[in-house]
Amino acid sequence: MPDAHQAIKIVARRTGLTAHVIRIWEKRYGAVAPKRTGTNRRLYSEDQIQRLTLLRELTQSGHSIGQVAKLPTEKLRKLAVESTGAGGPTDGATHQPPTIMGFLDDAVAAVKTLDAPRLDAALKRAEIKLGSQGLLQRVIAPLAQTIGELWRDGSITAAHEHFASAVIRIFLGHAAKPFAASADAPVIVVATPAGQIHELGALLVGAAAANLGWHVTYLGASLPAAELAGAARQNRARALALSLVYPEDDPRLDGELTKLRETLPAEVALLVGGRAMPAYRETLEKIGATQINDLAHLCSALEDLRRPAKKGKR
Repeated sequence: MPDAHQAIKIVARRTGLTAHVIRIWEKRYGAVAPKRTGTNRRLYSEDQIQRLTLLRELTQSGHSIGQVAKLPTEKLRKLAVESTGAGGPTDGATHQPPTIMGFLDDAVAAVKTLDAPRLDAALKRAEIKLGSQGLLQRVIAPLAQTIGELWRDGSITAAHEHFASAVIRIFLGHAAKPFAASADAPVIVVATPAGQIHELGALLVGAAAANLGWHVTYLGASLPAAELAGAARQNRARALALSLVYPEDDPRLDGELTKLRETLPAEVALLVGGRAMPAYRETLEKIGATQINDLAHLCSALEDLRRPAKKGKR
């Protein structure tokens, strides 16, 4: 297995499975047989990562892991296609090659026509091909950006954006259900501050954090500073993540951000990202917020925040 070089932590991030589930599927069901290093660390190949991703999709579709764990990968792929075939494209796009642009084009077309089954099917096919983290970073994040651009130039309406947010929220919530965080996992509160009404970015943040094993308290869009701080206190959160997308010139937001940091417990990290984030950079620097550039940067920041937990801190 010459290409087996991915540690279980990376595999968990890419597949959306927890490390615990991967080990159980390996030991109890023989789903994969990773290579072992001299120190007994597991190393996985790209084929095994794809296999685990397919198994994740199939179990979410209702298949028993015991029934599918030892099937050949090609059979798993066929079952996954059959599971996502219903409700797929009906305009001739069914045989579209599974490329990133193909997934994006199909998703955008579904949003424009308000076709929920088609959008859901496009996201499922992308997840099978790319894994959970790949779906977030390479499909849903660009899709959110594209929807924002289409809304700003008048190609779609606010209704289309709300439709996309609703479908994606349901899809991501369903995807996360079988792999709940451990009881002692850290908590992150995710929202947009008052005046920021676009929540696709916040949904992405919540999904990425859940994939990394965080308990996510998702509050939605446009909440005042006092309520955000109160939710963080009540949930004993280790972090509060905010998405800033539009507008980029809200004169009230600087004050909201300042008030938030003043009322937020000092030990709660404040993470802020989104397309409009650079417009508020001066205020964010003053309040000591971590400015998040993209999902990869977010994942790195969340992993850094988890390190104290190994020493017994909450």
